[in-house]
Amino acid sequence: MRPHRLSRWTLVCACVGALAIPRMYAASNSIETASPDGRIVLVLSIERGRLTYEVARNGSAMLEKAAMGIRTDGQTAIEAAHFSSVRRYRIDDSYPWYGVHSVAEEHGVGTETELVGADGAVLFTVEARAYDNGVALRMTLPGKAGRVPIETVAFRPPAESGVWSFDPTERQYEGVYEKSDPAGLPAGRFMAPPVVIELPGDSAYLAITEGRLENYPGMVLQSDGKGAFFVRPGNDVPADKALVYFDGEAYARRIAVPSAMSGPIVTPWRIVMIGSTLNDLVNNDIVSDVSDVPDAKLFPRGLHTSWIKPGRAVWNYYLDGGSPTLEGAREASRMAAELGFEYQVIEGQWRRWSEADLKSLVDYSRQRGVGIWLWKNRKDLGTREQRDAFFELCNRVGVMGVKIDFFDSEAREVIDLYQSILKEAAEHRLLVNFHGANKPTGEQRTWPNELTREAVEGMEYCCIKDLPDAPRARHAVTLPFTRFLAGPGDYTPVLFDKGRNGTTWANQIASAVILTSPLLTYAANPEKLLSNPALNLIKQIPATWDETVVLPSSRIGEVAVFARRSGQTWFLACMNGDASRSFDIPLSFLGSGRWMVQAVSDVKGNAEAVSIGEAKYQRGDTIHLELKPGGGQVAEFTRE
Repeated sequence: MRPHRLSRWTLVCACVGALAIPRMYAASNSIETASPDGRIVLVLSIERGRLTYEVARNGSAMLEKAAMGIRTDGQTAIEAAHFSSVRRYRIDDSYPWYGVHSVAEEHGVGTETELVGADGAVLFTVEARAYDNGVALRMTLPGKAGRVPIETVAFRPPAESGVWSFDPTERQYEGVYEKSDPAGLPAGRFMAPPVVIELPGDSAYLAITEGRLENYPGMVLQSDGKGAFFVRPGNDVPADKALVYFDGEAYARRIAVPSAMSGPIVTPWRIVMIGSTLNDLVNNDIVSDVSDVPDAKLFPRGLHTSWIKPGRAVWNYYLDGGSPTLEGAREASRMAAELGFEYQVIEGQWRRWSEADLKSLVDYSRQRGVGIWLWKNRKDLGTREQRDAFFELCNRVGVMGVKIDFFDSEAREVIDLYQSILKEAAEHRLLVNFHGANKPTGEQRTWPNELTREAVEGMEYCCIKDLPDAPRARHAVTLPFTRFLAGPGDYTPVLFDKGRNGTTWANQIASAVILTSPLLTYAANPEKLLSNPALNLIKQIPATWDETVVLPSSRIGEVAVFARRSGQTWFLACMNGDASRSFDIPLSFLGSGRWMVQAVSDVKGNAEAVSIGEAKYQRGDTIHLELKPGGGQVAEFTRE
């Protein structure tokens, strides 16, 4: 479904006026699309009858020349193609957003062109966009009959770049990023987007992912062993063991085969974020920029529709001492209210309760300002009748959100199920959190009822004993600059005892600031949050932010230092990786005047303690930090 795409283009055309160039004959064998500031240029070229593309910034290669094309199964490779026409347009737009900032700005230049074969027939259409912070490409394959698309799209970063990636074969999108060089990746290795590239000499950063994924299998990348990465459909990745467990071998074999598509086939946008700094990457909105606007019938005020409410949640989960009983859930709601949190997320134990008991819990919680979310297995929602029955139950008892788990595939029929759930949940005015999910691809713009999704190895894994690759300090300071570039993630931050894996309490609290989620679900039992010495600061951490500044001390996989503003309040959060380090942080992000600071810091020699301090600072001052491995700090700045 593509809600109100036409209305958005009407707005775009109105904004650009005479800048919109009508369709015209393309006499050249190359077409350039330059960003509004002129620094980023994407070039499409026809060479020996084949389409290629390349991307440069300030004259330096960001992505070297690589193949691009699409055909169907049984169709031979494209030969003797040429451009037939070009349409150019300009986009200047802004829209409200949840996550790293409250308003997203979109400024780009677009080009649309047709590739025509020797017989004069249109082979496919290419649409290219250049933004000041990256590029996006998609293709449309004409036709009506059922066909399976085969993309030939490669990404070729400059040699000697560093590549941050993980193989989704074992646990789909719940993997640990590692750094390698492009040519050092073995041929055939899968990589789950976003794949992040550090260009030689730290001259720039790239992040490769996709946007507006619908009616199409999700994208993974696959190394050719020679420094290039090719687009592959998610069907190609071996079935996740959770998928086989819940659905069986026969189902896994069936969805491993790409399904045929009827009518024109439109690929998702292939996106390359580009930034000089990590701050540029973290504040990049291209994934949502290319996505469709919300359907005004379902979301009359878009993101600010009355029942779309971000918030913080307690999680009554047995892995950190939660009680699976009805009384345990009531107690968790009481503690959520004491914390000032807006929600409680309840796992599958609710299925053992009667509808009357469930409604009594929801009513009890609502009286205390706490909304209830219910977990459900995706397998039980495969039909419209099953979804209606579950969503109607949620409406009858007053549930506010649903947590749907175990998708574990990017086959097209699974992607279609995401869309169905989002649309039908919106019709029932229900918020959504997807777990066991693929990476975000801009769904939160089109469907603002999706507050978050997992697609990350989070603190839930830390609670499971003896898991060898459960998140550690290095993993946590890699995620803000890799997975979280695609969108918010339900990392379920903050643990105070088992599962911290070498991190301190201050580091854990800082993760609630840095690893964003508009549904900010804490892993720690709420009783442990209430008894922590840092309680006053924990209660002040919001679920969404108006502004984010990634400070220059940050390094992928080494340390994350973020300043984030909510209203008139700033938070400074630091998470350290595996090595001790010390550095100074200029408070240049503050406004004028003096600021009162409440700081939560590590205690030397005791990872299970925090030091609470107060001070006064002003813009121009500097804070000196000395962090041990796995250490951290959080400070709240309020104007005096």
